[in-house]
Amino acid sequence: MKRIEDSRILITGGAGFLGQRVKDRINREYSTNNAPEIVIPRSSDSDLRIYDNALRVTKDTDILINLAANVGGIGYNQKNPGMLFYDNIRIGANIIESARVNNVSKVIQIGTVCSYPKEPPVPFREENFWDGYPEETNAPYGIAKKAITVMGQSYSKQYGMNVINLIIVNLYGPGDHFDLENSHVIPAFIKKFVDAAKSKTESVTLWGTGNASREFLYVDDAAEAIVLAMAKYNKPDIVNIGSGSEITIRRLSEIVSKEAGYTGEILWDKSRPDGQPRRYLDISRARKEFGFEAKTDFNTGLKNTIEWYKQHVNAP
Repeated sequence: MKRIEDSRILITGGAGFLGQRVKDRINREYSTNNAPEIVIPRSSDSDLRIYDNALRVTKDTDILINLAANVGGIGYNQKNPGMLFYDNIRIGANIIESARVNNVSKVIQIGTVCSYPKEPPVPFREENFWDGYPEETNAPYGIAKKAITVMGQSYSKQYGMNVINLIIVNLYGPGDHFDLENSHVIPAFIKKFVDAAKSKTESVTLWGTGNASREFLYVDDAAEAIVLAMAKYNKPDIVNIGSGSEITIRRLSEIVSKEAGYTGEILWDKSRPDGQPRRYLDISRARKEFGFEAKTDFNTGLKNTIEWYKQHVNAP
């Protein structure tokens, strides 16, 4: 395998929320006169659900970081289970097969915490990944991504490919997607509470009971983990990537509403699903294998994200 500095690095999904951070991180880490070439295909002319497109964009690639996915929050998953399964199966399968055909030296495949069983022991350890069916509201997405993990491991075994599999928790940070139709919980809460504070709305209604817990990772920390793994990790065994902390959705709502300046009532629509009861990863393998540990304090990251939303989306 070439030195990273001499490599052509393809980042599928590289124009997205996480992809931009990964590109910036690579540029900072390898900002020599011999910096790697970074290629970012755009979905408008390179729909990776079509195999010929994947075959074309992976040509002459040394390292492939696959961030391309059709993904959204719990409501989006409930509305589009078939589409999410089919799209993510096609994207992942096309990417890995085309990487094999084009002799890509290393593939970094990004999986999801949604692939874990509904109620594994907490914190989730990599060996529990295969122990049961995912939580029902996001099972089609989680199983599709899990299948691609199996594909990467199978290709490593049969063809000797260097495919690594990173399992990442929910991300947040400046530049996130704040569309309530398909956003994840933190950007959805930020939008709801900042907008409510601005309009002086008396109450905000949130889904579920608030009792479920989640683990969140600041997007810049996720980018650091991916770049570290790109440089230092070469095994097909999955690796959890998270912050090492857990928070209930109810507590999250209290923190976000306070930071947003919202003083009204918070109501809970218990007819709506909570999703997975708990999400909290054991991240010791990432620390051991390539020295990753999240650096961004949650409250700091949340303040940064709320401020970004106020300045870029909710500006007067």
